Amino acid sequence: MAQKPSIPKGTRDFSPEEMVKRNYIFDTIKSVFKKFGFQAIETPAMENLSTLMGKYGEEGDKLLFKILNSGDFLSKTEDADIQNKNSIKVTNQISEKGLRYDLTVPFARFVVQHRNDITFPFKRYQIQPVWRADKPQKGRYREFYQCDVDVVGSNSLLNEFELLQIVDEVFNKLDINVLVKLNNRKILSGIAEIIGQKDKIVDITVAIDKLDKIGLEKVNEELYQKGIPKEAVDKIQPIILLSGTNAEKLDKLKQVLKDSEVGMHGIKELEQVFAYLVASPVATEIELDLTLARGLNYYTGAIIEVKAKDAAIGSICGGGRYDDLTGIFGMPDVSGVGISFGADRIYDVLQQLQKFPAQNPDSTKVLFTNFGQNEELSCLPVVLQLREKGINVEIYPEAAKMKKQMAYADKREIPYVVIIGTNEMTGNRAIVKNMKSGEQEEVKVSQLTDYLA
Repeated sequence: MAQKPSIPKGTRDFSPEEMVKRNYIFDTIKSVFKKFGFQAIETPAMENLSTLMGKYGEEGDKLLFKILNSGDFLSKTEDADIQNKNSIKVTNQISEKGLRYDLTVPFARFVVQHRNDITFPFKRYQIQPVWRADKPQKGRYREFYQCDVDVVGSNSLLNEFELLQIVDEVFNKLDINVLVKLNNRKILSGIAEIIGQKDKIVDITVAIDKLDKIGLEKVNEELYQKGIPKEAVDKIQPIILLSGTNAEKLDKLKQVLKDSEVGMHGIKELEQVFAYLVASPVATEIELDLTLARGLNYYTGAIIEVKAKDAAIGSICGGGRYDDLTGIFGMPDVSGVGISFGADRIYDVLQQLQKFPAQNPDSTKVLFTNFGQNEELSCLPVVLQLREKGINVEIYPEAAKMKKQMAYADKREIPYVVIIGTNEMTGNRAIVKNMKSGEQEEVKVSQLTDYLA
């Protein structure tokens, strides 16, 4: 008995109908990226593990998909390591490459490797799949697309402001009501400093970033488990639970972080971004959220996260500034800032809210029926004319019963069917059927292009 085919958990096939919707998302995002002057690049699906490891924190490293070395991959392993089940050491011996976890670290590698070929500040966008060995669940996949946009080689906070404008325009075009959460890693560093736990900044940010998911009590438990004393945890509470307007939160923070130079620097940066937003407002709501950390080691300044207001799903876009990332690859003092749109989660939101367009420009607009070879030959020049005008057209590939051809058009949701039979050929005419209304109209072949356009 033949084995039933399947795909790995956390991955998906996409039908033509789904790809029309996915391309609608990609094309919308890409059009906004281009509008702001960003250029496209691509990087390989796999990177050297030395490029990826240590860039996403301890939890992120565990989620990297490793690729076995080709050939006899066990030849360089030590028997003792295998017998002792030293998985980390064995993995390093049998695997030198891994699937990319995100697009930002490969981008940093790209910038360093091609530093002599690109112009700074370098504005790039990248739309490609990434892989994470996460537990599959609703809205979380092991293979998914990211749509990244980044600027490197500029410290200007205008870049952060532009990214917020991009977020605003993309989600307005997609008709998704979103909330943008904004924070600054320097503020989080300042908090760690004033509670006397400067060396625990990563543990603190990883924990408080989970506040929305697990609640304050569980966050505190995790902080205790990381060795942070109760006195320090108590000091954190009123800071991360600050309420009020963005301006009121910043004013309160100034009092709390007045003795922290790095914390005050973070406040100053946020004030500048909000000043840009006052000068050139966006329609999207932007909220200062001091619990936002995103748990990634490489953020050094602004942190951005976007959530859909009308759909129960996690973050659909996020990013921040990462001043130190290229330094890891031997190119210090190059600042970068960027955001990533989660295309798969955006798809789920649009599907859930029924916000996809009824008719997509990528879909077939016109189907020509087929009654035989003579009719085919008569239709082909007209089909060519329509395609040259940018109209998506099919001709049914064989002479079949009209009922079958109409069923095909109906199932494919093709809005117009053109019928050219013997009688129509004689009169140089065509019958155009509107599949939605069921109405038919006779049109001269010479006027068919204008009629359907």
